[in-house]
Amino acid sequence: MAKDVIKAFGQGETVVRALDNVSVEIKTGEFFTLLGPSGCGKTTLLRLIAGFEMPSSGQILIDGQDVTGQPPNQRAVNTVFQSYALFPHLSVAENIGFGLKMKGVAKAEIDSTVKEMLALVKLEAMAGRKTSQLSGGQQQRVALARALAPRPKVLLLDEPLSALDLKLRKEMQVELKRLQTETGITFVFVTHDQEEALTMSDRIAVMSAGRIQQLGAPREIYTKPRNRFVASFIGETNFLNATAVAGGGKLASGQVIAADTAGKSGPVTLAVRPEHVTITAADEAGAIPAEVLGSVYFGTDMNYQLALPDGSEIEACVQSGVSGEASIAKGAKVGIRFAPGSVLLLED
Repeated sequence: MAKDVIKAFGQGETVVRALDNVSVEIKTGEFFTLLGPSGCGKTTLLRLIAGFEMPSSGQILIDGQDVTGQPPNQRAVNTVFQSYALFPHLSVAENIGFGLKMKGVAKAEIDSTVKEMLALVKLEAMAGRKTSQLSGGQQQRVALARALAPRPKVLLLDEPLSALDLKLRKEMQVELKRLQTETGITFVFVTHDQEEALTMSDRIAVMSAGRIQQLGAPREIYTKPRNRFVASFIGETNFLNATAVAGGGKLASGQVIAADTAGKSGPVTLAVRPEHVTITAADEAGAIPAEVLGSVYFGTDMNYQLALPDGSEIEACVQSGVSGEASIAKGAKVGIRFAPGSVLLLED
C-alpha cells in the first residue's frame, strides 16, 4: 500500500516531515487501523492513499498497481470523512446513488445498488427522507452506504465516529466491523481512540512523529508493546525504573521484579499493566510493600494509586466484587504482586 513514503511540508530550515520513510502493506479484505495522536502522520498517509496529496518520494500501490500519480477519481478507493459531507437537499437514496450517477451508471443498476446498500446499513425505511432529518448515527450510515455503493477495493475512513456521543459511538464500532465483514472490502481506518482501534481492527499501525512505531494484531500491540511510546499510548501502563540483574529488574529499594532481562545491563524500564497488579496483605511473603495513596471507583473496577518504598508510584486495577466491598483506605499498608510473565522490558 505504501512503500518508502516521505511527505515533507515546507522548505529549508522550516521543512517538516509528516511521514518519514513509511512502508506498510495492507492485506486485501482486512480492517486496518492507523492509530496515533494528532500530528503523527496518520491522516497524511490516508490522504496519500486517497490521492488528495502526493508524496515527496516513495510509492502508493493499490492491488499491486502503482497509483502514485493518479488523481483520486481514478483510484479504486472511496473516503468517508469526519463531517460525512452529505447533500442536505437530496434524499437518503439520492445521496447513496449520487456517485454512481456521476459515473454514468444505468438507472436500473443504481436503483438496485441503492436498495442493496439501504438494506446493508438498515435504513430501508429512511430512503425518502432528507439527510437533515436524520440523527448523527443515521447520517453516518448514509455516508458509509454512499461510499460503499461503487464497490471500491479500499474504503478509507477518516475519524468518522468522532462527532458521535459515547453510546452511539460504541454501537457504530460494532456496525462498522459488521459492514467490513459482510462486504469483504479493505477498510483503512484513522483514529486517535485506542478503544476503537482495539475493538474493530484486524491489525493496527501505531504511529508517532511520522513513523510506524509498531504494527500488529490488537492483542499483540496491547500485551507486547515494542517501546515506551506504544505502551503508554495503548491503555494504561505502569513504568518502573530498575537495574538489570539476573532474572529481573532491581528497584532502588532493593526489591527484584521478575522479568526477562537476559543480555541487558545497567538501567532499564519495566512496564506492567494495572490489571496485572494484585494487592495482597502487607505481610504476605514475597510481596512488595506499598502504601495506598488513593482510589477511584469506575463501577466495573476500582483503581488504586500506590507508593512503593523507593518513592515510585503505580496503579492497580481491581475488579469490583458483586457485593460491592468497601475500598481499601488511603494510607493503608499493603503488599503487591505482579502476574507471572506480565512485566515487560521496554525500549525507550
